[in-house]
Amino acid sequence: MSDIQISDKLISFLTFLPFFFISLAVHEYAHALVASRKGDNTAKNLGRLTLNPIKHIDLFGSLLMPFMAFASGFALIGWAKPVPVDRRNFRNPLIDDAYVAAAGPFSNFALSILFFLLFVLITKIPFEMGYKDTLVNMLWFGVYFNIFLFLFNLLPIPPLDGSHILYDLFPNRFTASLLNLGFYGSLILILFIYSPLWKYFFALINAFMNGFLFIGGYK
Repeated sequence: MSDIQISDKLISFLTFLPFFFISLAVHEYAHALVASRKGDNTAKNLGRLTLNPIKHIDLFGSLLMPFMAFASGFALIGWAKPVPVDRRNFRNPLIDDAYVAAAGPFSNFALSILFFLLFVLITKIPFEMGYKDTLVNMLWFGVYFNIFLFLFNLLPIPPLDGSHILYDLFPNRFTASLLNLGFYGSLILILFIYSPLWKYFFALINAFMNGFLFIGGYK
């Protein structure tokens, strides 16, 4: 690869990073906000009730992993520091915890809609602006990445939000043991990512993206 190609790839990577950090920050902020509204100020007291991405950055997941993914040629992936939640502070521990867990993924879904509306605005309205194509690509990445976060975090595999929602809605010995798998939950998640099921997960993402394109009149 030539120096020019490497430079263009690096510029593209650095251009998309703000959308990456914003999406992660909105996700964690939503958790903290709903937890606070439900009576748990653990995250708020730690300064996590904020949209400032710096407060949510995880050294490995938010910085090293994205750069490793870039260097190796993989898609941009990463995560933020999980917002601490103490369900003992909730008036209705199970239901309130389900709301908190669901707030993160659905905030990303809402953000994907916002990015798509901006995408439509820029592509449909005829006007000239510098770096228009770059902005369009950034917004489309914002839509795609937030749909990914929405669906991925709803998977019922710990430590993802979906495992908390599953237990909160169906509390029993099985869902409790699933929720407390610890390291083994992360191992199952990795096995899922490298299993044949992963292609069906991306097929679901593409179905959402095609739905956006259909609604926007692009199909």
